[in-house]
Amino acid sequence: MLFSRRTLLLTGAAAAAALALSGCSGAGDAAPAAAGADGTIAVVASTNVYGDIAALIGGSHVTVHSIISKAGADPHGYEANAQDKLAVSKAQVGIENGGGYDDFFGQLAKGQLDPAETINVSELSGLDTGDGFNEHVWYSLPTMTKLADDLAGRFSALRPEQAADFTKQADAFKAKVAALESRLAALKEKHDGEPAAITEPVPLYLLEQAGLVNKTPDKFTEAVENGSDVPAAVLKETLELMGSGKLDLLAYNEQTGSPQTEEVRAAATAAGVPVADFAETLPQETSYIEWMDTNVSSLEKALQSPAAP
Repeated sequence: MLFSRRTLLLTGAAAAAALALSGCSGAGDAAPAAAGADGTIAVVASTNVYGDIAALIGGSHVTVHSIISKAGADPHGYEANAQDKLAVSKAQVGIENGGGYDDFFGQLAKGQLDPAETINVSELSGLDTGDGFNEHVWYSLPTMTKLADDLAGRFSALRPEQAADFTKQADAFKAKVAALESRLAALKEKHDGEPAAITEPVPLYLLEQAGLVNKTPDKFTEAVENGSDVPAAVLKETLELMGSGKLDLLAYNEQTGSPQTEEVRAAATAAGVPVADFAETLPQETSYIEWMDTNVSSLEKALQSPAAP
């Protein structure tokens, strides 16, 4: 369900990465630090979500280069540059989302970074990665706990003398994730099984952990994911769902708005359905934990709204 637009875009991006190594990178204009030159562990991550988590676990013992780091950047249309290729060539640990989300990373890493040195977070998740897989696994808090443990283990193997630091920092990260999960569990106690709608599957793992059940027509989210027009009959069905009085929440992806998604949002607002905004990429000057805290707070606020059924 989630791959048509992404497969096409990623194929083009991967070709650009392999053949040209030109264009704009989400990592910005600054050259990557000389990986490992100062004795730190060199880490390269496909996005700043994973770069931030690696930095939290590794602390001062790691140097992290995030390829996609600008808020609102589109990994599906990414074109690699020489700085990113250099960062990959110097890396000791790589982190990719996998699941068809950031295939450019595999193209960059080919012949430069051993697959055994790369964490594929989708594979790490233990989630069913078959047909219809929701690749936005950074919204899966249990998966981020697994990632913290994996990173701590890899860093400890590379720098045994700092193993205690890595374990301590991973434990601190996991404690903050656990606190977020406790808040989601509290929401689930009150709202388990209640209906919600989405414009895209980006925050779906978080909604599911809060007990909400997605009622959006599949063909609506498929069209939005593919960047195509929603069929008229499907749009009508979705608009009717907004006005049905049977929704607790509309989760809206701010980064893929269109006239049709805005129409759905307007219908939800008119019907008194609380709308919670979510984004696909980490906002500037925000840590992963801060970002997820904001997202959980948005859910709490929306579900406590008097407008919610």
